[in-house]
Amino acid sequence: MLLLGVVGKPNVGKSTFFKACTLAGAEIGNYPFVTIKPNRGIGYVRVRCADEFFNVQCNPREGYCINHNRFVPVEMIDVAGLVPGAYEGKGMGNQFLDDLRQADVLIHVIDISGSTNEKGEPVKPLEYDPAEDVKFLERELDMWFYQIFMKVWERFSRQVSQEHLDPVKAITKQFTGLNTKEEQVKECFKELNLNENIHSWDEETLMKFVSLLRKKTKPMIIAANKIDVPGAEENLKRLRKMFKDYLFVPVSAESELALKEAAQKGLIEYIPGDSSFKIINENELSEKQKQALEFIRKNVLERFGSTGVQEVINKAVFDIGNQIYVFPGGVNKLTDQHGNVLPDCFLIPKGSTALDFAYKIHSDLGDNFIKAIDVKTKKVVGKDHILNNGDVIEIVYKK
Repeated sequence: MLLLGVVGKPNVGKSTFFKACTLAGAEIGNYPFVTIKPNRGIGYVRVRCADEFFNVQCNPREGYCINHNRFVPVEMIDVAGLVPGAYEGKGMGNQFLDDLRQADVLIHVIDISGSTNEKGEPVKPLEYDPAEDVKFLERELDMWFYQIFMKVWERFSRQVSQEHLDPVKAITKQFTGLNTKEEQVKECFKELNLNENIHSWDEETLMKFVSLLRKKTKPMIIAANKIDVPGAEENLKRLRKMFKDYLFVPVSAESELALKEAAQKGLIEYIPGDSSFKIINENELSEKQKQALEFIRKNVLERFGSTGVQEVINKAVFDIGNQIYVFPGGVNKLTDQHGNVLPDCFLIPKGSTALDFAYKIHSDLGDNFIKAIDVKTKKVVGKDHILNNGDVIEIVYKK
């Protein structure tokens, strides 16, 4: 399962964002280091369910489906707030960074209203420049990677040169703990036009390589939290111009959490990611709750189209993580042995083939693959057929 790492400074609403994604019991408080141990939970990407195409109602084995909106699970980890110097161990930084080793995509939660200073302490809105947080995290992550490399680099690079090893394969193998893939290392060599004699690299060359590899192995999306605070939207416009390489999403994590909890209690109808909600029974709401919901409707949903939380997850998985979603199914039977309709939906890398998908379901299906059928078109496709979002695929295999 894809792993999304939620990172950022203390007190920017990171744990609120995580709880809004997962409804997990993350501790939330207005002071640094509320989160000490990493919280793990399940968030969900929202996609159009294939059950709509077949005019049936699905029965998901994992996740859920509302009005043909399928919510597919992804794993999330919320690490404690990072402070400047985390890579040196400040604020238990090394431990927290290590928690991110296996993350596929990072979600950097920042306080776009500028009401949290560099130490994670509350200040007046717009008093602090959130652009500093983007720069700070880049440096912390780069230095974290650099330190991991430097621990072994002298000996390792000499060995690679002396034994005439393939530097791309050697680096991939040596730093597999950082979720490094061979293709990513190869891209770094090409983009930086690097000498294959890695033992000859100077410190500046190694730093450039490490920084680029970090961007490829830990791609990042920025959740611009507290967007409903006056003046925050101007900050967002400014940061988007400053950091053109990053995808910024306006977010109100508190609003999403309030809507989800109200929906859980049966007070409103709300589908995560929607631009509106419906009050079910107004008599059950207190005056304070009505005012809070009206604030969310006017200042968040009508202004920004959603709370942004669902959009962050979806963009992290599909735009940054380059995944697609595919359903297993049969031309004559969309149900499993228990009668569940389209029970499974898998996230797989963009560019995956029918054979890749067979292996994703079960190794036996891959090993004994004969052909695949696109259930929507009923066309037979071969093992090299590239799959698309929302495909329903039947795997025919030797039994």
